[in-house]
Amino acid sequence: MAGQSSSRSSGSGTSGASGGEPDGGSAEAGPTGAGPTGAGPAAERDAEAEAATAAGRLWHSVGLARATAADLAVLARHLVLYPTGMFPEHEHLEARESGRADAHGRARAAAAARTRPPVLLLHGFVDNRSAFSVLRRSLHEHGWPQVQALNYSPLIGDIRTAAEMLGRHVEEVCARSHRRRVDIVGHSLGGLIARYYVQRLGGDHRVRTLVTLGTPHAGTRAVPVLAPHPIIRQLRPGSGVLQELAAPSPGCRTRFVAFWSDLDQLMIPVEAARLVHPDLPAENVQVSGVGHLALPVHGTVVTEIRRALLGAGPLRPAIEAA
Repeated sequence: MAGQSSSRSSGSGTSGASGGEPDGGSAEAGPTGAGPTGAGPAAERDAEAEAATAAGRLWHSVGLARATAADLAVLARHLVLYPTGMFPEHEHLEARESGRADAHGRARAAAAARTRPPVLLLHGFVDNRSAFSVLRRSLHEHGWPQVQALNYSPLIGDIRTAAEMLGRHVEEVCARSHRRRVDIVGHSLGGLIARYYVQRLGGDHRVRTLVTLGTPHAGTRAVPVLAPHPIIRQLRPGSGVLQELAAPSPGCRTRFVAFWSDLDQLMIPVEAARLVHPDLPAENVQVSGVGHLALPVHGTVVTEIRRALLGAGPLRPAIEAA
């Protein structure tokens, strides 16, 4: 529009020249014509857009710094707890807690056991079951009597192998609990292992709900192309495992809930943790203000995980957890 106005001003100047004012008319058109006047609002809009962009970048940087600091605090706490999670659980949570409860409490636990399937928690790479100490305690305090955090070896070199091992453990849990199905919560790589079991190994007949936290469903470019560990290379976009998971999966009976964070430093892009597949019934929940490591321990996220496992209705598409 500014260019058109300038053109009109030039045209007026030409007419003035033919009328005997070769220089005067065009000289006055510059300061008084529509060209500079039209350019003013455009320049102001550009300046406002640049300021808004700069403010957005600053806000994102501040949020990322806060999320990184929170992740470092989680990491420090986790390093303290890590030795406690190096060995598998050897006792049933249900039996230990019911022994402490009164008759009314045991009745409520029995009712919950009938309506809520066992929950299995699957950690990320080079982690262990201690990563779920907060979530595990929260689930039990809110009426889930059967919760078990699993370990798998970081030496496993293939997501497929890990998924097969998960499948065998699920069968054991179902046999011990006399339940047909379980729920699974997986963080990072753990979510991808569980998804492979559900989609590619027939696990959808055993898994009712799969909740993933910061799982690279679309692959993450944060993983180097020449990553030394083979299972990590499978997290790259376009890997063979991700191509298998992108294949059609008609009739899948598992409900998926994928939590993804706008400040997840290990997801590049951050939307890689969203689950988008035409055959999978999936809900994606955006979490604002939380880093990768904090997803399993942040109170707001833990509350939403409980809601997801209850399956009482649609979840909020976005939550603020800063």
